[in-house]
Amino acid sequence: MDLSNTKEALAMNPPSRSAPADLPAGSRRKKASKQPGALRSQVWLTVQTRQAHQLIHGREGAPDHAPIIGLVGFAERLRVIWQAAREDDPWADWWLIKVCDAMDAAGDCIRNWKQDLDSLLQQQADGLEVSLAESLRPSRMLLQFASPYAYQGARLLAEYDALVCRVLTASHVGLVDGCMRDELLDSCSHRLRATFMIPQTFRLTGVDREAVRGNRDECRRAREAMGEVPEEILRGERRAPVVPRRTAVSGIPSANGAGAARVPREPVQDAGEDGMEPDAPLAA
Repeated sequence: MDLSNTKEALAMNPPSRSAPADLPAGSRRKKASKQPGALRSQVWLTVQTRQAHQLIHGREGAPDHAPIIGLVGFAERLRVIWQAAREDDPWADWWLIKVCDAMDAAGDCIRNWKQDLDSLLQQQADGLEVSLAESLRPSRMLLQFASPYAYQGARLLAEYDALVCRVLTASHVGLVDGCMRDELLDSCSHRLRATFMIPQTFRLTGVDREAVRGNRDECRRAREAMGEVPEEILRGERRAPVVPRRTAVSGIPSANGAGAARVPREPVQDAGEDGMEPDAPLAA
């Protein structure tokens, strides 16, 4: 045996210490099968008051009264807008901004009244302690939404429910009169219902930014139905804080890129990259 040739071969091709030995095909399959699956979570909405519960499903229209769009109708229509935004529809981007702005305004109004009522309820005589009204049988429902803005709508409804508890408690102990109670409940409910109504005005036309640049017929129909998209939205310079990952090729900036004119409360994020499994269609 020629040891010199063997040493020379080893010097030219030293064995790798970091490379693992080849695994049998069965072992590789077994290793791959241990990878974690898609992430899932559950979101539950609990409401204490009749006023908030009525805004979950809303009310159908009739000859003597207009329909009321509730959280369910809000979420169902948002699913259409969310998918249209995924397909690069600039009107869908515009409507997401409208929804976001309306929820911000409604949320600020509700939280301001909650703070005022909390201060009022704390101004009690020595020895008197008032606890907030709570339902003996609260309503609880599982939420399964396709758009994160539908969950934000549910959060807004929960805040309104907490406000109603404070208003009714303050009214019960005589800290607010009946007129003020009704005015508070009606004004905040109106803001919430107006927010839930916004997605209903969106019309699905199947257009995208390429069609807008080509001034196709469907774009003219979209303009007639929903108005002219602001240029900063059409160019992608202004977007909602949370947007879907786009399936269509467009010339607008990336969802995680810079340049949004509106300053969101949180950084703009692509809701399709969080590792969560997409939710099922609304089941509530």
